[in-house]
Amino acid sequence: MEETRQTPCPEGKEMIHTHNEHATQTCGSYISEELKAYIVQRHGTLELDPLPSYLPQDPLNWPLWMKNMNMLMVAFHTMMATFSAAAIIPAYSVFAEKYGISIHQASYLTSVQILTMGIFPQIWSPIAVRFGRKPIFLVSVLGACICNIGGCFCHTYATQMVTRILNTIFICPPLGIGSGVVTDIFFRHERAQKMGWWTLMTTIGTPLGPFLYGFLIQRAPYQWMFGIFAIANFCQFLGYLFLGSETMGFRTPTSSTSTSTSTSPAATIKAAKPASWADSFKIRRINPAPFTLTSFLSYLNLALHPSVLIPAIAYALVFCYANIAIIVMMPLAVGEKFHLDAQGVGLQYLAIILGSILGEQFSGPASDWFLARYSARAGVRVATQRLWLAYPGFAAVVAGLVVWGVQLQNAEDGVWNVTPMVGAAIASFGNQIITTTLITYAVDSCPLRSSEVGLFVNLLRQIWGFIGPFYIPVMFENLNFAATAGVYCAIIAVAGWMPVAVLHWLNRTRKVAREANIRV
Repeated sequence: MEETRQTPCPEGKEMIHTHNEHATQTCGSYISEELKAYIVQRHGTLELDPLPSYLPQDPLNWPLWMKNMNMLMVAFHTMMATFSAAAIIPAYSVFAEKYGISIHQASYLTSVQILTMGIFPQIWSPIAVRFGRKPIFLVSVLGACICNIGGCFCHTYATQMVTRILNTIFICPPLGIGSGVVTDIFFRHERAQKMGWWTLMTTIGTPLGPFLYGFLIQRAPYQWMFGIFAIANFCQFLGYLFLGSETMGFRTPTSSTSTSTSTSPAATIKAAKPASWADSFKIRRINPAPFTLTSFLSYLNLALHPSVLIPAIAYALVFCYANIAIIVMMPLAVGEKFHLDAQGVGLQYLAIILGSILGEQFSGPASDWFLARYSARAGVRVATQRLWLAYPGFAAVVAGLVVWGVQLQNAEDGVWNVTPMVGAAIASFGNQIITTTLITYAVDSCPLRSSEVGLFVNLLRQIWGFIGPFYIPVMFENLNFAATAGVYCAIIAVAGWMPVAVLHWLNRTRKVAREANIRV
């Protein structure tokens, strides 16, 4: 259960918020007067969740510009993962001619990257837990840079496939651990907005790639595509090296100081010296835990917890049918229907980008505002209240898919019509609302396992997204556009909206079992 009610504190003790999966509030006797004074001086209030320490290197105490800079670097890193996989779509015909393969075979260069993005973040996450996130990010972008340089010099389909797989293995870490970065450096009342930055960049990377590279492929050799990837990756490396900071290895649970609770809700911070620039070149272990099979697979037991499993499934379905399906069918449906070249098809992706950006302006800030208002009024901090915002998201997705499918079906061949793109924008608007809302809710349900929540969500999204392109074109070919869109809407309603609504209702009536026994 995600709610905790305020109970009166003993005399002389003050109610404060803490980073505690079992409760979000506790009495102020657990922290020293010195720490309380520092928190009030630094943040202006004790009503914070999680509770920061008195050390400036604690990510929760970083200046706002430093928090935002690190978050934006991770968000951009996430975008580059999906961007680089989708950006090669306009070059399928070029690859087909160069390597002597069919366009369908060329599309496997993207499909295999989607699958790789679903598998390998699970490998990187336990390594990051033991060595820190900054070294992983540095290795990630430098390795991707080298692989993209290699992509410029591939003369066979097989070697190009190898460089794409290796590039994705290196670039994919933030797809899984980005949610952990959010919970490391931001308080709960900021979480949806900052989580939205990460989810938005994940979403728009897919349409932004073919949108931009549709222009490039018509005007320059395809090697420029990989060259630009490499330049961007190297710039990321410099950014992480000089501006990035480690967010892990600071907070460790303390022993109980009260007989009334099993654990102290406060946290201690390792009193380490501030990192110097030279420390960026050192890779050292921050967690002595050994590598075991469990450390790589423990996130899978989140499937036993409805507050993570149901949002993850609903999000995976919506992302597949309101994002991937439209993107995959853009060259085949819109391009052939309106006789567009690669540049013209690329322009159609602008609708998805704009819809996603507008959706994030609504979902992130609105979710944090709604939760704060409810908590202030009811005296209860309930993550379930975020789910109210998912309903307009589902409605927008269904409406957008219907408009896209019906208008595309009714459009005249060879005469461009904007109305299908309006539907795509509406569906993307709803997709982004659902993305931020459901992922933030899942993270709030298990804040101490936020990185594992990100891994679990990413696994379901990428596996479903990998399977989608194999049957989506077949459905559009055997059914018409309107009928296929209707099938997608039915799947989303039955397997997405209805389970979320049931979860919401059960949580509100307190019939869902507590999830406080999730092991960390």
